[in-house]
Amino acid sequence: MSTNGTDLTAGFICSSAAILLFGSNFVPLKKYDTGDGMFLQWVLCAAIWLVALVVNLILHCPKFWPFAMVGGCIWATGNIAVVPIIKTIGLGLGILIWGSFNALTGWASSRFGWFGMDAEEVSKPLLNYIGAGLSVVSAFIFLFIKSEIPNNTRSVDTTPLMTEHVINKIQDPDPDYSWVDKLSTAQHRLVGCSLAVVSGILYGSTFVPVIYIKDHSKRNGSAYAGASQNDLDYVFAHFSGIFLTSTVYFLAYCIAMKNNPKLYPEAVLPGFLSGGLWAVATCCWFIANRSLSAVVSFPIITAGPGLIAAMWGVFMFKEIQHVRMPGGGIRAFPERVDDQGVVGFQENLEGSVEGERESTRVAQQMVRKNYLLMILAFCIILTGALCTAFSKI
Repeated sequence: MSTNGTDLTAGFICSSAAILLFGSNFVPLKKYDTGDGMFLQWVLCAAIWLVALVVNLILHCPKFWPFAMVGGCIWATGNIAVVPIIKTIGLGLGILIWGSFNALTGWASSRFGWFGMDAEEVSKPLLNYIGAGLSVVSAFIFLFIKSEIPNNTRSVDTTPLMTEHVINKIQDPDPDYSWVDKLSTAQHRLVGCSLAVVSGILYGSTFVPVIYIKDHSKRNGSAYAGASQNDLDYVFAHFSGIFLTSTVYFLAYCIAMKNNPKLYPEAVLPGFLSGGLWAVATCCWFIANRSLSAVVSFPIITAGPGLIAAMWGVFMFKEIQHVRMPGGGIRAFPERVDDQGVVGFQENLEGSVEGERESTRVAQQMVRKNYLLMILAFCIILTGALCTAFSKI
């Protein structure tokens, strides 16, 4: 692989574009109900395949390697858990957890030559190890970020990008609630974090088939001898595997639902936009893999989207903000009360105000803690990305 300045520049530019798009691709879906996610993931994957078709035509239809589809199958399997993850622990925390395990899996498999791939060498191994290690450390820090919001996302316009949901005490009679909505608060966190870890490991393995083909193309006795070294030539096969697997899962879901799947028409266009953003981001990642190598691109690209998602949540959707007393104070008093009623009312009022002040104080402490944890984690992520980048130069 060439390591000249042009390749490095292209690799870092594509990495930056991928970070921005991966951190933003779920934003179009924020205000729309997506149910259990099975219909949405199929819409996303349909949009992804259409982008791949355009790329394939632009590249004049390079040779199709079926084994490259396996990477798409792996990714689609991890992707079916995205909506449950968002509903349980929020998009920002979900991205940060699965992104860290994505980085570790992708980095380690390339660095040490797992799954039959050639081990990648870097000029400064110590910096590379530090960068990968910091990506993992950041995941544990974000596990302590908490924010409580109502669980009913239908009645709230600001579905969280970084939150821990709390179950409403009064159950909504809406029959379209998914299995996620029936979990307790503790189960939300356990299920969400577990799914994010599994998804991250699967995501980190998604490029293995493509890299395997490229590595074995240099061996005369291999079935892949002479295969292209241009990563974009494998985009169509990779994305076809995504769409095929997604379709299989969706059909299985329809069968399980007795041909009565939960469909959400209002999420179709936002879903297509989200899928398109993801597909373009992944194409950028393919280019970064070729220009920088996977051992460098993985820690960089997987660390950044959490920062972008958190920035969307904090600055655009105001998900983490200072808490004030409801209504800014006391709004109304009874028009007529007797002396005994006044005394009782004053006592209750003082107790209520004191309770609200204590709740506000605790909430503000939680907000400050969240901000500090976010700043600390972001510093660790950025330091890790820089260490990884400089390990290649």
